[in-house]
Formats: sequence, C-alpha cells, structure tokens
Amino acid sequence: MTFDKVIRGGRLFDGTGGPSALRNLGIRDGRIAAVTADPIEGTEVVDAAGCWVIPGIIDIHTHYDAEVLPAPALTESLRHGVTSIVMGSCSLSTVHVNASEAADLFGRVEAIPHEHVVRILGERKNWTNAEEYVEALETLPLGPNVTAFIGHSDMRVAVMGLDRATRKDVRPTKAEQARMEEMLTEALDAGFIGLSSQQLLFDKLDGDVCRSRTLPSTYAKARELRRLKSILRKRDRALQSGPDITHPQDIASQAFQSVGIGRPRLKTSLLAAADMKSAPGAMWLTVALAAIANRLGGDFRFQHLPVPFEVYADGIDLVIFEEFGSGAAALHLKTEFERNELLADEEYRRAFRKDYDSRFGARAWHRDFFDAEIVSCPDESLVGKSFGQVGVERGGLHPVDAFLDLVLEHGEQLRWRTTISNHRPKALRQLAVKNGTQMGFSDAGAHLRNMAFYNSGLRLLRHVRDNGFMSVERAVHRLTGELADWYHLDAGHLRMGDWADLVVLDPQRLDSSLDAYHEAPVDAFDGLKRMVNRNDETVKAVLVAGNTVFRDGAPTDLVGSQRTGSFLRADGRPRNAPTRLDSERASLSI
Repeated sequence: MTFDKVIRGGRLFDGTGGPSALRNLGIRDGRIAAVTADPIEGTEVVDAAGCWVIPGIIDIHTHYDAEVLPAPALTESLRHGVTSIVMGSCSLSTVHVNASEAADLFGRVEAIPHEHVVRILGERKNWTNAEEYVEALETLPLGPNVTAFIGHSDMRVAVMGLDRATRKDVRPTKAEQARMEEMLTEALDAGFIGLSSQQLLFDKLDGDVCRSRTLPSTYAKARELRRLKSILRKRDRALQSGPDITHPQDIASQAFQSVGIGRPRLKTSLLAAADMKSAPGAMWLTVALAAIANRLGGDFRFQHLPVPFEVYADGIDLVIFEEFGSGAAALHLKTEFERNELLADEEYRRAFRKDYDSRFGARAWHRDFFDAEIVSCPDESLVGKSFGQVGVERGGLHPVDAFLDLVLEHGEQLRWRTTISNHRPKALRQLAVKNGTQMGFSDAGAHLRNMAFYNSGLRLLRHVRDNGFMSVERAVHRLTGELADWYHLDAGHLRMGDWADLVVLDPQRLDSSLDAYHEAPVDAFDGLKRMVNRNDETVKAVLVAGNTVFRDGAPTDLVGSQRTGSFLRADGRPRNAPTRLDSERASLSI
C-alpha cells in the first residue's frame, strides 16, 4: 500500500506522554494512516533516521491578530515547529473593534506599530461577528492552524465605545452587558476556545483618544466579570487572565473561582509562573496556589515561558517602564522632542530615581541598571557595559542618570538588554515539571523589537535532553497533547487517524544556535526589523495536515500561496482542512 507521504525511521513521540519508539508513519489525505515498524512506501518520503518525530508544537499565547491578515503564513512560528497558534490573548482581539480602536488597544501594550494596525485592519477587515471572522481567516493562505480567545477589551470597546469603556465611574448598561454576553456566546458557538481578560494595570492604551488609560477590561467590576465567567463555566471553555499583581488577593481569588463550589469549575489559564529577579520566592506561591486550587477540584494553570525571559530595548521604549509613574510618564509622550525635554528635567529625574530605588510593591522589573547591558550604540566604547558601570566611570553618577543621559545622547540607537526572570536553570526545571504550569506565553507577534521566544519549545526540549529532569516524552506531551486536550483542540497527537501536524527535528542540533540573536524585516510592517530566532539546522521538516511547509530551514512553495492550516474549533466540529482537490485548484490559480 502506497501513502501520500512517509516519514521513515524516526523516533516517534506521539504527544500522549507514552513511550517513544522507532516507527514509520504513513500519511494519507492529511492524516496519519499507518504507524508501524515495518517498511512502507510513499509518493514522497522524508528520511527521519536519527531524528525525533513529534506532533506540531502548540503556542497558546500570541498576538498575531493583525499580522495574520497580510502575512497568514506566520513563518516565524512555523520554522520552529509551531503548527497551531492561539490568538486573542490579554483581552485583545480584532473581532469587533474598528481599525483605529484596534490600533489603540494593540499599539502600546504589545508594541505593534500603531499605524500598521490601522492600515491593515482598515484595508482587510470584512467581518462583523465571530463566525464571519473565522470564515475570513480561512480564506487566507494560513500556514499553521489558528484558534482564538475572544478579547474582553474588544467586546467592551465595541459595545461601550473606547472612552466610556475606560472610565472608572462608568458601568455597562443592562443592554450593553447583555450584548457582551451575546458576543461571547457567539464566539463560543463559532468555536473560540474561551475569553481573555486582563486586570494588569501596567498595560496602557496608545493613540490620542484615551492615551495612557489602562486596557478596557481592567475597568470591569465583579458583576460584569461574573456573568461572563458563568457562560464559560457552562460551556467548559477557558478564561485566560492577567491578574492585578499590585493586589495579590486578586490572584488568590482567580484561583479559587476556578474551583466552582456548587457550580461548574472555571477552566483558568493565568499569567504567569516565572522565577522573577524582583521577587525570587514568588514562584513558589504560584505553584502552591495552583496545587491547592486543583486539589479542591479546580482546573487552574499558570502559563509559563520555559526559557530565560531576556528583553531588549531601543532607548526607553520598553513596556517594563509602564509599571511605575516616571517611566509611564515618558512613554505617554509620543515624540522624541517631548521625551527629551522630560528626561532632561531634574525634577523628573528625582522622581525616576525615587521610583528606581523604591523596593516596595509588586513589579516585573528588578530595577537594577547594573544588570542591563548595552549591546549597540554609536559610541562603541560603551558596548558590553552596564548603565551602572557607565555611571561609575562618569564620576559616580546614579545609574538612572547614566541611563537617561545615554538615552538623550543616542535615542533609539542605544540598544540594551536585561533578563527579567527565569534566569536560574534549576528554578526553570522545577517550574517545568509542575502540573499547575502550562507551557506557553511566547508573545509571538508582539514586542517585535524587544524579545524573541518563537523557538521556546525547542529550547525546552534541549534543556530536558541535557539535564534529564523529566522524560523527553513528557516534555513533548507538555508542548503538544496536554495543551490540545486542555483547550479541546483537534491537534497535538500523532496516532492513527490524527492530523499529520508534525515536526522532524535533529536532537543533535538542539544546541547553542537556539540562543543566537538575529533580526529580520517584517514585510507586513514596511520592513520593520524584529528580533527572530534562526536555528535552521535543528528542524528538518514541518508538516501541517500532511503538507510539508518547511524543509531544512526554508519554507516550501506552499507557504504563503496555499492554505495548509485551519481554524481549530473547540466545539468538536472537524477541521475545515483543505483537501487535495483544493490544493490542486489553488496551484492552478497561482
């Protein structure tokens, strides 16, 4: 019997966490049609000898909502074996808001260029509800599969208007509340995996109308949230949320709301479990909280990025400065001229120094300019030094003054980096094995100049292989089948009858190339250079629904020209996967 495609001689990890084995895979009509140790033949054969064959990785936290429209191949994720992508994170989606509102929501908090979001949505948005949004996505030549949360801020703005939705003294009317509940129900009916909301007060709006107000979902009160969560409970769909970390009781409340008690439990994925430099012991509180909530009958997870959280910045453009008053004041200003006037003001500098030196209150950034390395600058003598070191060399300047002086001197040409969290390998290992953590939080498609975690799944596999703190089988399960099962997605496994979303990777090339720094232009954003990962010799092949989309680090001719991915619905409906006839028709029309 001949198959459309055969993956020959690789070590198969099927995504269940069960034992791996040397197997040949036969693929027919996009699905796994044979799993055998016996020889089989195919029209196309992929030699996987010495390689691992794993299900395509699932990325549960991205912000591709604008980029997917002009660049639906999403190659920066595909090339690292990510074959299913979740959009609509952090209360932000593009289902209901108009172009300018979407740009105000995404532009500052996710560092996606405001003008490009306006242009892309203005040119391409042709849907008015969730079902039409799904249909619109599937008219595009999707590379990976996609699915989505419906964003709370998206719904709130569409119903209340951006100004009313971001006022503390305004509550939705009964009609507005009912309309949000209707929008959520429509999204779940369309197959969305749940609702994303956000209570984190460091996330600010862009634009002119409501600039520097926090995201609309942060203004929602208990009754509004309770009614929306009730719909999720009844449908067994997920809530993704970012709690207000300035009020730790909010995190505990989220955990115990998951339990239910007299009502269905609320499946909850919270941001985030991390080994923070600013709070070294906090990770154990999150681990304990998840364990207690789940032991009481909840279904509660903390999203976890299983790699060091290293961030880069150009000048003062970095979201970590939003978390204290003087930093947010600088980011509130749009032009370099306005910012420079502020940064040069001594009264402002006193406020910045006070914020920097304060050790009270919750924070993401450890606020240590001695732990911030300059990586590029017109003054090459500064490269490799920290801002604290520069301050010492300039006569004992306070680190804040050294930093602000260099921003004034070089603006966005001053590029620097620091690691905020997940810096201790032992702590990373401890978090990765906890059942209360969920592998994710890459933020792919956002913070284009600040971070690159597109290959974080591969980096976890390297960490496991080199240190043996859990089996490779379980690590693969955590990146694939575990996530698919939790979100009710038809993906993440390689068993008979499963879709052939898979990755062939060379375990010997899970090496230092995974950590290398690269930049690449984003055509969809007029060539803006973003941080990316490049480890092209690690991934030998990537397949989506049996279609080879990457081979030896390069996209195939299918990518960007034909749809290989589908919208994965969480309601049990089968994939609307392109058939072989669809592909033949598409190739004739190109």
